[in-house]
Amino acid sequence: LSLPIYSNTTDLTNPSTFILMGIPGLEAAHVWISIPFCVIYLIAILGNFTILFIVKREPSLHGPMYYFLCMLAFSDLVLSTSTLPKMLSIFWFNSREIDFSACLSQMYFIHCFSTMESGILVAMAFDRYVSICHPLRHSTILTSPVVAKIGLAIVLRSGILVLPYPFLVRQWPYCRTNIIPHSYCEHIAVVNLACADTRMSSYYGLFVLFSVIGLDVFFITVSYTQIIRAILCLPTKDARLKTFGTCSSHLCAILALYIPDFFSSLTHRQRISAGSTHDEPHHLWGQN
Repeated sequence: LSLPIYSNTTDLTNPSTFILMGIPGLEAAHVWISIPFCVIYLIAILGNFTILFIVKREPSLHGPMYYFLCMLAFSDLVLSTSTLPKMLSIFWFNSREIDFSACLSQMYFIHCFSTMESGILVAMAFDRYVSICHPLRHSTILTSPVVAKIGLAIVLRSGILVLPYPFLVRQWPYCRTNIIPHSYCEHIAVVNLACADTRMSSYYGLFVLFSVIGLDVFFITVSYTQIIRAILCLPTKDARLKTFGTCSSHLCAILALYIPDFFSSLTHRQRISAGSTHDEPHHLWGQN
């Protein structure tokens, strides 16, 4: 399989397209790499649609935890559809070009729905806290209007915080290169291509990083501290295990979201610091 050669530089101040390189250094294995990504995408589509269908059809599941689960399923559908189809087109058809506006749109959806997923996990942690620590008041605290307001707050927070990203990226001139060494439009990867002082974009990204991850992890930690204390006060081991089991799926979802982002952040920081000529700090949240 012969791959086209792309220039490392461009004299375009405002390029109409970017070039996504997929996974640099592994171009020859892209077809094989695509197999697990394709399987993951199919599982995400089928699994999340199944969750939405079952919750909609089963009245007994019309409760706060399952409403939040549906929000998480919808967010995951949008997030996976924003990234994986383009990745697969790169791996299968070597379709590396992406329109500048499409790149900005992809960037917005990735960061917006990653932030939204984090907020939903906080809401689910609060639901578990109320359910375990205040079981008799659960139905009066988490009413349908309250759940709707929490969902609206999560959507507004995500949409508003991430909205400046594409506008800041659009204003920079790009005279270094239009090649993105990634499979999709990461915020920091695109900003790193600009030949201008992009500290404003980097500092704003750090603000979003700390205001989202910092607060969300704090609230989740506080919730589970109270949950663990309540579980340890239960009289029998079976009761403690059964109660903790109701939190296991939520804990798995938390680990599945934050751990890959953490290692992706470390990897991307190392790659950027090795090849960047910028002096501003770099960051990544949901590939920020």
